[in-house]
Formats: sequence, C-alpha cells, structure tokens
Amino acid sequence: MSSEKDNREFVTALARGLDVIKVFTRERAELTLSEVASSSGLTPATARRFLHTLQSLGYVTSNGRRFLLTARVLDLSAPYLASMNLQEVAQDHLQDVVAATGDSSSVTILDGTEVVYIATVTAKRAARHAAHLGTRYPAFVSSTGRILLAFQDLDTQKAILAESPLKKFTEKTVVDVEALLQIFADARKNDIVSIEDEFDYGVVSVAVPIRSAQGAVIAAINCSTSPSRVKQAEMLKTREPILRDAARKISDALRQYPMLAHSILAERQG
Repeated sequence: MSSEKDNREFVTALARGLDVIKVFTRERAELTLSEVASSSGLTPATARRFLHTLQSLGYVTSNGRRFLLTARVLDLSAPYLASMNLQEVAQDHLQDVVAATGDSSSVTILDGTEVVYIATVTAKRAARHAAHLGTRYPAFVSSTGRILLAFQDLDTQKAILAESPLKKFTEKTVVDVEALLQIFADARKNDIVSIEDEFDYGVVSVAVPIRSAQGAVIAAINCSTSPSRVKQAEMLKTREPILRDAARKISDALRQYPMLAHSILAERQG
C-alpha cells in the first residue's frame, strides 16, 4: 500500500479528499474544521478547501460550524455494490441459515485490518451490535475476520496485527499477538472458528470460509446469536454443517459469476 504513494501516477489530492470523507463515522457524524484537519492529518487551510469542494459537489453539508456527510456519498459505493451484487447471490443462502438456526448470518471480506459486511440477514433477536451492509469491525476480534486471517500467510497476519488497534472490547478479548496467531493456526487447521463474549458480551459466533473456484478463500460466512440461547460448543456442532452447506452454495453461485470473485480478490489485494 505504501508503494502506491511513491508511484508517480498516484494523485495525492484525490487520496486526501477521500481521507476527509473517511474521518466521518457513526460516532463522529458531525465534525468541526479543526477536528477534520486533525483526524485527516491535513492543515486546517487544506482541510477547508477539501470540505468546501466536497460541499460544492454535494457530498458534504454544514450545520453551523460543523460539517457532515450527505446521502450522496452512497453514490460512491453504488457502482461497486451493483457490479458485485453479492447480496443478491448470497441472500437466499443467508436466509436459509437464519431460518434453520434463528441466528443472524452475514458474509464479509477482509479489507486491511477490518472485515466489511457485504451481505447480511439479521434475526429478529439481533445483538446490540447488529451489522448492516458496509459495517466494518476489527478483523482480529470477529469470527469472520479470524477465519479470513487464518488463510493469510504468517507475515501478512503479523503485519495486520501490528497495524490493528488490539484493544480489549471485553475482559475476554484476546489481544496477545502470539495467542492470536495460534488461534489463526487452529482455525486454518479446522477450517472453522468460534468466538464468545470477545467483541461484545452476550454474543457467540461461528464462521467458515467461502472459496473461489480455484480454492482461494475470498470471503467468510458466519452466524451469531446469544450464548443464553446456544452454548459455544453446541453452536460449533450444530451450525457447522449448515454454514458449510451455505458456503458451498455461495461458492457454486460465484462460479457462475466469476467477476464477483475477481472483484473481491481485487478489493483484498488493493
């Protein structure tokens, strides 16, 4: 990734403009000029120019001295989602998982240190951190993230963990690097991983990989619920065949639409 910034064709102004957009989050939906500048690493004068350019284009609006994104930013992701349409490919299979288990079920891909939800069906009894399309969570602490990291080479695993904010979300969150590497090794060996009470209390989740026609792990599918409904050991035993069947069917569907798998791989390699 750093090599891109050394590339003579790299457009720094475009990258900075995107950085300005990315500083806005659900928790920080409205930001002052100084907050945008500080979060994006830009000078206030530069941040002001980018904000006013984005405002002129309709991607940003203002509320007094605070700036916020508009719905137009969704246009930036629309071509990607339309070209992939993985939600449509996976939807029926995720619905089958939810119908069979009563759990929520999602498909994610790995993007840097995070997983991105690109297809999801939420159960009626959704967890407090119910995910939606585009939701991002730290990969090291999520079930789909761990199964995706498991199939990276060791150097990549270490690099991603070095860049990750290894904070404890609960008392049970594993943040020790060596312990995480062992979890990845076990997940790769068993082709499945489970977590409980690590990202949030009252959440147990199981994930398995989704493979391309060539056998490469390109995404992951999980199901999640409360341990008050299903204990972790039972979750692993009863959900594994259901998830593997759904993963196989999604893989079969991707073989009919190879451009979807290519898009996912390009996203991960980018």
